[in-house]
Amino acid sequence: MTSPSPETAARAARGTSVEADLGWALGVVFRRYAKAATDALKDVPGGPRGYQVLATSIGEGPKRQLELAAQLGVDRTVMTYLLDDLEKAGLVQRQADPADRRARLIAPTDQGREVLCDLERRLAASEDAVMGGLDDGERMVFRMLLQRIAVQADRIDPLHNACSLVEEGVDPADT
Repeated sequence: MTSPSPETAARAARGTSVEADLGWALGVVFRRYAKAATDALKDVPGGPRGYQVLATSIGEGPKRQLELAAQLGVDRTVMTYLLDDLEKAGLVQRQADPADRRARLIAPTDQGREVLCDLERRLAASEDAVMGGLDDGERMVFRMLLQRIAVQADRIDPLHNACSLVEEGVDPADT
């Protein structure tokens, strides 16, 4: 990535260019990341949501279907269809919950674990492409600062359920 010209840097420092606008910068970076991540996850049933289900079921162990839906902010009906597709692909399986035979636990399959490793490599490559202009130290600082801002923003205006935003006509990517 090339450095901005002295004129562009001066305008940005004065706040007189679009590059100085936080909304523009966040939008451009998010759009680039979303495209790269969507491409990396194109083979997963449900795309990014399918990835989140798989990653959560592996990282946190089997969870009840309704708990998983609530944690990920996915409508329970949508979660049912998503799990059907993930199960057909051999990535997760529904197991009876020993504590409540009416409930189902969502557990990864061995194939699901292998697929998740591949997906994580693809996502890492996508992140590298997006943050290619930063060295490792700058990436670490960027992530740390962005996470701090995100946690604070979520405390002020939490996103409880992305599906409810869609029902209201709001694109979750715009929140």
